[in-house]
Amino acid sequence: MSTESTGSGRQSGSEIGRPRLLQRVHEAIRVRHYSRRTEEAYVHWIKRFIFFNAKRHPETMGEAEVTGFLNHLASARHVAAATQNQALSAILFLYREVLGRELPWLDGVQRPSRPPRVPVVLTRAEVERLLAAMTGTCWLIASLLYGAGLRVMECLRLRVKDADLSYRQVLVRDGKGEKDRVTMLPEKLVGPLRSHLERVRLLHARDLREGYGEVSLPYALARKYPRAGREWHWQYVFPSQHRSADPEDGVVRRHHLYDSVPQRAIKEAAQAAGIAKHVSCHTLRHSFATHLLEGGYDIRTVQELLGHSDVSTTMIYTHVLNKGGRGVRSPLDRLGAGE
Repeated sequence: MSTESTGSGRQSGSEIGRPRLLQRVHEAIRVRHYSRRTEEAYVHWIKRFIFFNAKRHPETMGEAEVTGFLNHLASARHVAAATQNQALSAILFLYREVLGRELPWLDGVQRPSRPPRVPVVLTRAEVERLLAAMTGTCWLIASLLYGAGLRVMECLRLRVKDADLSYRQVLVRDGKGEKDRVTMLPEKLVGPLRSHLERVRLLHARDLREGYGEVSLPYALARKYPRAGREWHWQYVFPSQHRSADPEDGVVRRHHLYDSVPQRAIKEAAQAAGIAKHVSCHTLRHSFATHLLEGGYDIRTVQELLGHSDVSTTMIYTHVLNKGGRGVRSPLDRLGAGE
């Protein structure tokens, strides 16, 4: 039985069985233009909260139930601080934005602090070995992650119009925090990207011949420009190999690649290259920032390229530069040197 429908036309004994509450959550999130991943995460935690409390409606619950749920996540489930913070944010959104209830005591709930973590960074030699172990579309994606400092979903959501081969730049639209930014397009990728786009153009032409070729558009652009979704410049740079029905409206479209595709390829390439580090798509972005700072670029410039709101976020890479024997000479290396 679905959590959003009883399947019988009758209301179930719990509010979680009714479409209204979750539908209101979906609508409230979309009105605020939150990302689909945020929407999925918030709905997930709201469901978890309701099921944890025996499927009671949130309007009948309060401080004790919320605190009990958050404590359960920390003590019984041993979730990370970031996960607990996400659950709390979802519950805050439910009460304030959907149910319209101000819960002053929630402001006093202490959010768990995230311990500072030094990011995993590859050396230049390791990046070369990693990319050498990759081919095709995944090699191009990985090269963009490292060469332009993109987040993986920023890369996969790129539209043809956002890759400016003439000016050697990439326009990232609606990045983290709904911010746009411009970053560089590496000279080495201009040729491979141009060839890749030619193949994508042929794929799009075939879709059009077969009566498809429409891509999803952000916000209300599909209503304003009904035919824009079939135009070349709106197509994804990295389209999926298969067409599928859009869960929002059922229209068959060609979506972008799932992020699991480059994640898996990068993990396998790291193993093949013999890199004894935990390597992910984001590792390449970390390496991009660190190598720019190593090259003498100003931290404000790196902040702008990464799209960080606060320079303190970018400062973490200075810790990478100064850790261990790179920033401080070990006393072991001084032995026998007459110092």
